[in-house]
Amino acid sequence: MERLPNAVKARKLLTPWLFLIAPLVLLIVFTYAPVANMLVYSFTDWDGVSPELSFTGAGNYVDIFTRSELFQVFLVSGYYLAASVVQIALALYFATVLSFDVRFRNFFKGVIFFPYLINGVAIGFVFLYFFQDGGTLDSVLGLFGYESDRAWLGTSTSANVSLAGVSVWRHLGLNFVLFLGAVQSIPGELYEAAELDGAGRWQQFRYIIAPGIRPVLSLTVILSVSGSLSVFEIPYIMTGGATGTETFVIQTVKLAFQFNKTGLASAAAVVLLLIILAVTWVQRRLVPDDKVDLV
Repeated sequence: MERLPNAVKARKLLTPWLFLIAPLVLLIVFTYAPVANMLVYSFTDWDGVSPELSFTGAGNYVDIFTRSELFQVFLVSGYYLAASVVQIALALYFATVLSFDVRFRNFFKGVIFFPYLINGVAIGFVFLYFFQDGGTLDSVLGLFGYESDRAWLGTSTSANVSLAGVSVWRHLGLNFVLFLGAVQSIPGELYEAAELDGAGRWQQFRYIIAPGIRPVLSLTVILSVSGSLSVFEIPYIMTGGATGTETFVIQTVKLAFQFNKTGLASAAAVVLLLIILAVTWVQRRLVPDDKVDLV
């Protein structure tokens, strides 16, 4: 066998990197460089406008961990964590049902996934009118003889429940698609063998589907927990963080752009990132992503 010329070898080695240059540059410029800047700013008192800044060491982090009100907003995340449980359960149910031969299943797949394609800002404005006094929800309830004088976004509990419900409606489609792909990747022979053995739908789900989708279930839990801790779009558009709906991200944005405390806001963003990474690490330790062999 003839040895390849050095020029050909070099070209083969360089070709993959030529294709990677553009995405790597974009990744560095728009992801890693801003993160690095955020880390630097978190140790300063920069106001986001002034060309001058002074380093304060760990002062911003000390300020965050000594002000309990900055962490009280995480209580709001509890509503979204509870909603994520409902969201995962619904997504898993619909994915399981629609993976079998059901009439109009393609239509229902599209209906469930469609909300995820809509821009979050647009969803916020739509449901803002949906929940307003005398809005769509009150009109629909009036058709059934229920006259409601409730301000759905007027109290902390009802507002957070309403916002969490909107979040479920919007993100259900993503989890549904993930579960549907996992369920449909299970070999059909397993279902046939289970039916021959007299297994019902529940037994098939318990002993075939549930073990087969465990890696995807673990992924959806991670996404749901991290998403619950970093909710922003919907509550910011619909309430602006009023009536006890302020999340940690909304609070961070206000620190940076309303109170001109970019250094403190950067430190808060770093803390949130570390919390999400820690939660993800704990979850991966508790539920390791083991390979599942169903055959």
